[in-house]
Amino acid sequence: MTITSTLTPQRRALLSRRSLWLAYATAGYNLVEGLVAIAAGAAASSTALIGFGLDSFVEVSSAAVVIWQFRSRVPEERERLALRLIGVSFFALAAWVTVDAGRALLGDGDASPSPVGIGLAVASLIVMPLLVRAKRRTGRELGSATVMADSTQTALCTYLSAVLLAGLLLNAGLGWSWADPIAALAIAAVAVREGIAAWRGDQCDDCAPPTRATADPAPSCTDGCRPDPATPQS
Repeated sequence: MTITSTLTPQRRALLSRRSLWLAYATAGYNLVEGLVAIAAGAAASSTALIGFGLDSFVEVSSAAVVIWQFRSRVPEERERLALRLIGVSFFALAAWVTVDAGRALLGDGDASPSPVGIGLAVASLIVMPLLVRAKRRTGRELGSATVMADSTQTALCTYLSAVLLAGLLLNAGLGWSWADPIAALAIAAVAVREGIAAWRGDQCDDCAPPTRATADPAPSCTDGCRPDPATPQS
């Protein structure tokens, strides 16, 4: 049986350009998101907001891997190194957030309510799922493990946005200042998990391009592969 990809060169080129522009959009949004989150976090003494902002910069580095590959045809070994560097940045993020959250839980300063942080978390919960869906559709059709890995990073940002929003709302509505460092610790835990995945280079199982059969499959051998008695033998 002969297997061939249904993607034409024109379609593959279109998907590659789409992957590139999705990476640009992700990098641009996360850069702004990170700057706003860190500024708002510093103003409110919010460990969760600052950790979320630092994670946004990790997301920028993930998008940069895709941009690097689709603009420069990065060899596989260089892509592997880039993914490991992303993993190290996740570990550094988790370590910093854990230490700062522990300090906050021990009573060294309480986080103030942050309307800006709440608005940022809501905006991310709207934008990120749209990017995740577009990246996964493109990555699966193109057969790109890099694009699929980047979509996982963007999905992480969605989960962290929900965790951040819950912590900020509990602090603002009920005065539970401890909810902020708890949310930060949840962010650190997810960062460790994603750092391990990036270091290992874990990839998806369904990121191969669609295929089709160009010939009927050969019949299976169900009789011990004995020759057909009706078939003349040479």
